Amino acid sequence: MSQALGAMPLGMALLLFAGCTLVIGIVGTRLARLVDDLADRTGLGEAIAGAVLLGMATSLSGLVVSVSAAFADRPTLAMSNALGGIAVQTLFLTIADITHRRANLEHAAASLGNMMQGGLLLCLLSLVLVGRFAPEWTLWQVHPITPLLLLGYLFGLRLVDRSRDHPMWSPAQTRDTQPDVPDEQAMQQSAARLWLAFVALAAALAISGWLLERSAAIIADATGLGHSVVGALMTAVVTSLPELVTSVAAVRRGALTLAVAGIIGGNAFDTLFVAAADVAYRGGSIYHAIPDSVSLWVALSLLMTAILMVGMLHRERQGPGHIGFESVCIIGCYVAGVLALLLVP
Repeated sequence: MSQALGAMPLGMALLLFAGCTLVIGIVGTRLARLVDDLADRTGLGEAIAGAVLLGMATSLSGLVVSVSAAFADRPTLAMSNALGGIAVQTLFLTIADITHRRANLEHAAASLGNMMQGGLLLCLLSLVLVGRFAPEWTLWQVHPITPLLLLGYLFGLRLVDRSRDHPMWSPAQTRDTQPDVPDEQAMQQSAARLWLAFVALAAALAISGWLLERSAAIIADATGLGHSVVGALMTAVVTSLPELVTSVAAVRRGALTLAVAGIIGGNAFDTLFVAAADVAYRGGSIYHAIPDSVSLWVALSLLMTAILMVGMLHRERQGPGHIGFESVCIIGCYVAGVLALLLVP
């Protein structure tokens, strides 16, 4: 089947790409409500459930794209998909901010868990840059930064969980803040049924990601766009659609903390795409197999995350266009990155 997919004509590849986009968008919409119900039913809370369950599940399609591309000796596609996805998901948070008209989303969804997740994301992205510029050492074709990424992520999640149980800092509550209050209807649902539905939807995203990578490689080669452009601006956007639809759906349900946590937690999990791609890549360190145009997305993601955290700390109620100043700056950063990718040879 893999060989048949690799021999597809461009027209079929475009149709497959569009079909995967549709599946990912629909499944992502259903995941938002399901994870919100699981957060209430299991007692995890929206910040933890958004970061771990929603973040991981909505990232599965992107993870499969990066791992498949790395295993097929396409490191540029693998890394541009992973790192471009982090930037575009941060951009999607500004769309969720636009849909919440009452107040700036970062003001209303302020939480210790989201701040901790943001700090974790900054650390993990910095580790990716360290791997890019560190010596090209490998053990069994795996760079030392790869296990550090996994350990850093797991340790960060532990700190987030401990801070939830024993908080040493909390945001001030305002009239626009919406606390995480369990839904009585969700509490009455079967936990086993919710978990089975979650696994089924996550599997659909994973399969869609595998098919998406095959079609993206054909599109990149047949059109001459290159793996950097297709990875950062096509597969990264498509595999990030669940984050967009789940965040907007969560905002409409009033689950504001979940909306922000799903994006930030998903971004933190997406840094593990790099670790997984490095293990799958058999040509040595994948950190040293990517061009500078892909490294630019790491720097942009660091900048966009830092701006987001400043916005969550400052907590502006209303900014330009009824969104926070951080959303305006994040949009500017992403547009600048797209222009640099398309215009700079």
